[in-house]
Amino acid sequence: NMKLGIAALILGSAAAFAPANTGKGASVLSMTATGTETYTFTKSEEIFKEAQELMPGGVSSPVRAFKSVGGNPVVFDRVKGAYAWDVDENKYIDYVGTWGPAILGHADDDVLEAVSKTMQKGTSFGAPCPLENDLAKMVIDAVPSVEMVRFTNSGTEACMGMIRLVRAFTNREKVIKFEGCYHGHADSFLVQAGSGVATLGLPDSPGVPASATKATYCAEYNNLDSVKAIFEDNKDEIAAVILEPVVGNSGFIKPDKEFLEGIRKLTEENGALLVFDEVMTGFRVSYGGAQQYFGITPDVTTMGKVIGGGLPVGAYGGRKDIMEMVAPAGPMYQAGTLSGNPLAMTAGIETMKKLSQPGVYEELERKAKMLVDGIVEAAKKHGHAISGDYAGGMFGWYFVDGPVKNFQEATKADAEKFGKWHRMMLERGVYLAPSMYEAGFMSLLHTDEDIKRTIEIADEVLSQL
Repeated sequence: NMKLGIAALILGSAAAFAPANTGKGASVLSMTATGTETYTFTKSEEIFKEAQELMPGGVSSPVRAFKSVGGNPVVFDRVKGAYAWDVDENKYIDYVGTWGPAILGHADDDVLEAVSKTMQKGTSFGAPCPLENDLAKMVIDAVPSVEMVRFTNSGTEACMGMIRLVRAFTNREKVIKFEGCYHGHADSFLVQAGSGVATLGLPDSPGVPASATKATYCAEYNNLDSVKAIFEDNKDEIAAVILEPVVGNSGFIKPDKEFLEGIRKLTEENGALLVFDEVMTGFRVSYGGAQQYFGITPDVTTMGKVIGGGLPVGAYGGRKDIMEMVAPAGPMYQAGTLSGNPLAMTAGIETMKKLSQPGVYEELERKAKMLVDGIVEAAKKHGHAISGDYAGGMFGWYFVDGPVKNFQEATKADAEKFGKWHRMMLERGVYLAPSMYEAGFMSLLHTDEDIKRTIEIADEVLSQL
């Protein structure tokens, strides 16, 4: 019984949220009017100050630096279940979940045990191992579009392989992406749309040559006409349309079903491939990803995050005739020293075993809905413009009247208010993504009590914004 299994996990690994321990090492600063403890971050500040001298911006990935929300990041010490603790012993209900992979909850006991056993055999082989077959069969069985799969070490790497593959298969160079959709930091994808709806992409980062993005066109999400216009202007030249089937890198934006259906039809009519970047949505909004959730099957899919169970993994897969272009079966070259390493394969296998059980995604979506509805209701009660949505274990909201359908509408949200909201929630023990352009993630180990507590804290914060 899945519900009993989930309940056992919750009781065994993560008690309901409790305030930070006030003993040695704790850093509770004060109490708010409603009795919520607020945190201080002395050790985090010290460590981050040193980090800024050692690493660019003090971090290994930019959004972690809290640049868009103000203040400095907290430095984590450990995670377990639905919770995280920083180096000052502050405890948080965590809705970032290491940016998506921690769908079972952090540091799942069964995953850790399996990885530990595998580690005794070695950490990397650089040669085939049976675990690759096992995870590949699970992915192929779960994801409607995937008949063959190639494992990589990150979502960015998967997308790099994918764009080379679609160009090789179609013998065309031009691709269409969408404003606000992120597909990793490869040169071809770091583009912005400019002032027009369907404008030739311009480099979005110094160091990206114009030549790298001249074949990348940007359309507006949820606007089928913008895609049609690019096809009409570039007849028989478009290799693929690439999109996040639920946008998680502009906050949280769901597609209109008609939009996805229209793109599927357009690609078929124009001899182009349809690519779903499911690095974020794969095994997160449903077991078969967003393509199962919406009932639209692409030609190629990129994956990551959840399929690594918290270890570095990426993958791309699709129809067999397309994937057989990939070396050594075909001429399209892509390789990786640590690809398919036994530790990552093991973590992915153990994670997917649990996710394949009945009722998992209904439970994740129930909890995501509970959280979003509670936050939206509290915000409206206190007079704030807000809109929110969810799909499976993924969610988000904006401080703007909605619905938000594309990146341009997302930019109209109140960024200053979001920054204050983020800091005040953080100080009260709720860890949210430090950017209004990032989605949130629910885990199986978030309890209803965690969610109710989060809504109570949000109500207090929203009353003061």
